[in-house]
Amino acid sequence: MNENCMIQYQAAGFCGSSACRADQDCGKAACTVHLGARAEKHRIRQEIRHISKGLSPEYRREASRSITGQVLSLPAWKQARTVMAYWSIPEEPDTRELMEAALREGKTLLLPRCLDAGRMEALPVQDLAEARPGTLGIPEPPFPEEGTGIPEPDLILVPCMTAAPNGIRLGHGAGYYDRFLAEHTGEKVCLCFRALMRADLPAEDTDIPMDHVITD
Repeated sequence: MNENCMIQYQAAGFCGSSACRADQDCGKAACTVHLGARAEKHRIRQEIRHISKGLSPEYRREASRSITGQVLSLPAWKQARTVMAYWSIPEEPDTRELMEAALREGKTLLLPRCLDAGRMEALPVQDLAEARPGTLGIPEPPFPEEGTGIPEPDLILVPCMTAAPNGIRLGHGAGYYDRFLAEHTGEKVCLCFRALMRADLPAEDTDIPMDHVITD
């Protein structure tokens, strides 16, 4: 583990010992708590993947339409000059209409682009056709010309595998969004199919709670 990774690991509450880095209990209380939460998150992800496979295309379409309408009705959406969205994958509520609405309404649209070390940045697009498959196979915006100013997002749409009504979300585990959200203050809106919602979820210190969870 290189120095940067070690710093990130310890910042998340792990001691950094060889046992801890191997997801084994090193005996330290803080690490044991984190490893317990990590194991529970892994179990929940497996459960959610199983449920998600059973959702029909019709349900996904109708639920996505409902979620889109609710987002467009949010005061935070109406007031936002800059919106950060994301290009949804098939397992998530469809975000294309939201991206198109942002451009149509004259808002600045930002989309995530993955960098190294599990980090990402939000870059502007003026046309969805500009996006190209990126690191994870998901369309990403091109790098802007040098010197281009990138505004802070007023509203940030956040994906998840599942979420809870109290604003805790569970992503795929890479930590891209939690690292990004820790550095940005826009209103955070998580989109989640109701069929994949949980009453509660385990949370760690590095998990950033949402301001809104929108579901069908």
